[in-house]
Amino acid sequence: MIIGYVAYLAAALVVVMFLSAAIRILREYQRGVVFTLGRFTGVKGPGLIILIPFVQQMVKVDLRVVVQDVPPQDVISRDNVSVKVNAVLYFRIVDAERAVIQVEDFMTATNQLAQTTLRSVLGKHELDEMLAERDKLNSDIQEILDQRTDAWGIKVSDVEIKHVDLNENMVRAIAKQAEAERLRRAKVINADGEQQAAAKLVEAGKMLAEAPQAMQLRYFEALHDIAGERSSTVVFPVPMDLLGHFIKQPGEER
Repeated sequence: MIIGYVAYLAAALVVVMFLSAAIRILREYQRGVVFTLGRFTGVKGPGLIILIPFVQQMVKVDLRVVVQDVPPQDVISRDNVSVKVNAVLYFRIVDAERAVIQVEDFMTATNQLAQTTLRSVLGKHELDEMLAERDKLNSDIQEILDQRTDAWGIKVSDVEIKHVDLNENMVRAIAKQAEAERLRRAKVINADGEQQAAAKLVEAGKMLAEAPQAMQLRYFEALHDIAGERSSTVVFPVPMDLLGHFIKQPGEER
């Protein structure tokens, strides 16, 4: 009798072990790559998956977007400036079969490929382009990575350059360049203002030349404007034609 109970217990234990080895549950974002006696037989999931123990094996694959930090890379730009650049990589698996079979470790492979592509692409551009045209550089890197990882069943959705670090000497040089550029713009703006003012003065001079009385009115207006300044001595020229009314001419009587 005891032997019978032991036999039943052993049988139940075998069934439990069999079911625990055979039953798999995959979440909505997971897929299972199934191998039967070492050969690929299909991709299953999500939900309840039943495997034949010791005959079939399954490799789980996560289909969610993976965010990887690309370590800082030493890059020499086209204008021979040494910088350190790091980036963020966004990708996901679109073909679980190729991601498991075609590459040993798709995470490491993608990260290493991102590092080499980052150095290769940025090395073709000047420092000013790295700082001012990040969107274009991000697009170029993403396109190259997406093409090269397509054979692994991986879709690179985005690449974002995070930091472009410069040494102190280069930072000071860029600051001097920016200061010189601002001074140049200030001088150009000042020269444009002088040119416009000169053009207006020429136009005003032509208008005053057509009416000499207007010049006298301008003299009086200027004298009125400075009349309130009592702290200084004002020397004001008087037009000769105005004095002509007070000077006695030969043959005239006062």
